[in-house]
Amino acid sequence: MRNEVYGPKLSSELFAHQLSAVSGTFLFAIVIWAFLYFTKAKFNTKDLLLIGVIWLSMTIGFEFLFGHFVAGHSWKSLFSDYNILAGRIWIIVLLFTLLGHI
Repeated sequence: MRNEVYGPKLSSELFAHQLSAVSGTFLFAIVIWAFLYFTKAKFNTKDLLLIGVIWLSMTIGFEFLFGHFVAGHSWKSLFSDYNILAGRIWIIVLLFTLLGHI
């Protein structure tokens, strides 16, 4: 969505990144809530934390392995999304992926 729909219309790539991080977190929240609500599954905190760790590991693994070896992105560009001091807030999405289930 960011690269094809709203990203080209925005004057700042950083703002497009931030918008996608916030909207992605919001969408993850909806999916997590819907799953827990509609399945009526009973999970304890340990189970939910384990689910978060698994999703976080798969997300980071996919991002770096696919991003570097398939998409051809440099390691530097992949790690740049983790620079919160530069306004890159991808880390918020990852933290929510880890803890959003709890």
